[in-house]
Amino acid sequence: MRKAILCGMTFAFVLLAAGTVCAQALRPNRIDILYAAPKTEKLKPVYELVRKERVLEKVRDVLRPLRLPRRLLLKTEDCGGDSNAWYDGEAVTVCYEFLDDIWKAAPAETTPAGIAPIDTLTGPIADVFFHEVGHAVFDLWKIPVLGREEDAADQFSVIIMLNFRRDEARRLIMGNAYQYKNDVKSASITMPTHKFADEHGTPSQRFYNVLCIAYGADPALFGDFVSSGILPKDRAEGCEDEYKQVAYAFKTLMGRYIDRKLARRLHHGWLAPVDRRPPLRQEP
Repeated sequence: MRKAILCGMTFAFVLLAAGTVCAQALRPNRIDILYAAPKTEKLKPVYELVRKERVLEKVRDVLRPLRLPRRLLLKTEDCGGDSNAWYDGEAVTVCYEFLDDIWKAAPAETTPAGIAPIDTLTGPIADVFFHEVGHAVFDLWKIPVLGREEDAADQFSVIIMLNFRRDEARRLIMGNAYQYKNDVKSASITMPTHKFADEHGTPSQRFYNVLCIAYGADPALFGDFVSSGILPKDRAEGCEDEYKQVAYAFKTLMGRYIDRKLARRLHHGWLAPVDRRPPLRQEP
């Protein structure tokens, strides 16, 4: 009897804990932004570029419909040579070094796969912010994650991209996939065994996961992934189910935290024109 009472109390406690977020004041428009000035001269070009392009303002606008229990800061800063990005429980930080690496990797011309230079910048930059905000909302909304949180954050990012207008969704997905090009351009890759211990999937795995979820969401829009051989047919066969699983989890666990009326008014004309040429990053 005592054991049954204790179990009942534990179950009640879990229910109360799960309702904590719901009991708090959840409101949209709770994203703040900050461009921290870099400490080194070599990072000033990327600092000036992201400010000129209003990168943080654009990311904030996409995320405005998220109904958060408190304000969330998105910031860019000099990380002392560390090319990284993270959520630390308080804010999302993306290093200028990380953004600079993306800029340096941008091609001068449209790639053989048809990815415009501007999209090789926009896709990876959008992805790093959406990915880290994924970590933030898992924390703020107390979302249970079964599996690696890094994989779930990747999926959160892709689902956000797929909610754009179809032409913009394709450009974002293609640009996102471009960041993994160095790891998938050869038939085989050799890497130290300890790399497989990382909390992130390998770049090649992340590449194929992005393509699979996108193809599963819209086989007509992304059908060339399979016909061109970029996405293997045996993986593609299960991509619709993979997308449905992710979309169902997103809707079930996060749908109530999104202001749908506000979301419907966003995501139009968000990307720069596809024929716009970004400035090439020159090494100092």
